[in-house]
Amino acid sequence: MSAWARHAKIAFVGSHGIRKTTAAHAFVGELQRAGRSVEYGREVVRDNPLPINEGATGEAQLWVLVSQVRQELELAPKAEALVTDRGVMDNFAYYLRACRMTDRFHVEPFVRAWSGTYDLVVRLLPDIALRADGVRSTSSAFRDEIEGILDRVLPDLVRADRLVSIRASDVTAATDWWDLAERLAAIVGEPLLADGVTRRRRHSPRRARADVAVEDVVPQLELDLPPAP
Repeated sequence: MSAWARHAKIAFVGSHGIRKTTAAHAFVGELQRAGRSVEYGREVVRDNPLPINEGATGEAQLWVLVSQVRQELELAPKAEALVTDRGVMDNFAYYLRACRMTDRFHVEPFVRAWSGTYDLVVRLLPDIALRADGVRSTSSAFRDEIEGILDRVLPDLVRADRLVSIRASDVTAATDWWDLAERLAAIVGEPLLADGVTRRRRHSPRRARADVAVEDVVPQLELDLPPAP
């Protein structure tokens, strides 16, 4: 197999309860079906020994930021691609909120520099209701706060040609991630398909017919893709 000459990294970011984990897992599967080796970086806040959600402190969110970077440093060299559930950008938004919008620990220069290490950043937009998972907050007001901060900081941290926006409601079990995978491969400058691998669709999209219910038609993901460099 002809491996990619350099490692790629893509982060799925946004506030909580917007199917980031679902999207990241599905994207991992797409890359693996293309014959690429992949590592997955889980959401580190779930291991945080300090308060999270609305009660998070600046120290708690600093722990998350540092842990996010540590995890990426450990996983990135192990595969052709690293797919992360969150990145420093959205964790920085939670940090700012916990610090009442002041950079108490002066991490902004580091966050800015580390944000440049992602080849693609996929922002999930919150157009679905929050559901309890036993860990994250179910407060819509809290989620809206984080989204407002992200609106302010994300364009300043991530280049427009590396930022993709997807509605959370578009992330389903049938979503086709192929275009996004090809986008990542193009940034790396390598073919998506490994030697000897042919694309095999998990689903066979069908045209809508009078005898086919709308919900039975496989949805195609609408990506807000930046123009190719």
